[in-house]
Amino acid sequence: MRLTTLIYFFSCLLFTVNTFAREVVNVYTSRHYAVDKEIYEMFTKETGVIVREISAKDQILLERLKNEGATSPADVLILADAARLWRATRRGLFRKYENDEIDRRIPKSLRSRGNWVGLTLRARIIVFDKRKFTKEDFSTYSDLGKPIFKNEFCSRSVTHPYMLSLLSSLILNLGENKATNLSKNLVMNQARKPQGGDTDQIRAVGAGECGVALTNSYYLIRLMRSSKPRDIESVKNVGFVFPNQKTSGTHINVTGAGILKNAPNLTNANLFLEFLTEPETQKLFASGNNEWPAIQGLATSNKILNKLSKFEKDKLDVEAIGSKQFTAQRIADQVGWQ
Repeated sequence: MRLTTLIYFFSCLLFTVNTFAREVVNVYTSRHYAVDKEIYEMFTKETGVIVREISAKDQILLERLKNEGATSPADVLILADAARLWRATRRGLFRKYENDEIDRRIPKSLRSRGNWVGLTLRARIIVFDKRKFTKEDFSTYSDLGKPIFKNEFCSRSVTHPYMLSLLSSLILNLGENKATNLSKNLVMNQARKPQGGDTDQIRAVGAGECGVALTNSYYLIRLMRSSKPRDIESVKNVGFVFPNQKTSGTHINVTGAGILKNAPNLTNANLFLEFLTEPETQKLFASGNNEWPAIQGLATSNKILNKLSKFEKDKLDVEAIGSKQFTAQRIADQVGWQ
């Protein structure tokens, strides 16, 4: 058995044992950031409630919840994409929360009718090689399909939820036919087969392997804030654009959390969910992972994030974006976008 498998097995065993302790909240999360640990410690210090965490990829968590059924020890589920959250909602995993304070803090478009609530935002932006192109060469996602970008476009796999959510938003904003034609053109413009993650796309643009690419904003901001020589070199030749500023606005995605239907520690789960939407907690999310707070207009200590916060955001309902993921996958398959 691989070492990573053993570690995961024993962490799950320890998690299960600890769920019998008093005053706990059991969290299943697809996030893996150090700032989350800091937030959990703050919650424990403030309330006395211990946070027990299982961190894994979203599909593993969803499968685990399916297998555990009504006996699941999990109280709260945190997922980092609209499509993932929509899927969990469709499976009936969430218990509707009732908290006026949460609803006052978080905009309606970033909540799911009481099922889950958005915690952080990120934008899907275009990065480009400044040695080849300028900002004037494109203003929308659709511009990436133009002949000027033949053999220049790079992306991660379209099967990744971040890409499916973007394509879903394009279906809603452009219509299925135009979204399909754009997808065909993007495939024709590819510099290479989709590979790697968002940071890999930024590095490829900086190295001249790609002329344009798509990335979540926090990956770029992370490199921009870094003092590591490799990161400084990566962003030296990279420009960026918030697309669709004069039309639908730039596509945004969310990390969201919801209380699970069979939560055994319901009172603590409600306390935890509210804590995650408190202004000070939201500021920590921003400083630790370079994502905008779900609370609108909240200033943070992250200077680059604050500077880039004033852009037109797509106002599509996050749940509606999630609901189009299967159509997006069908289109991708149809045009051969891997």
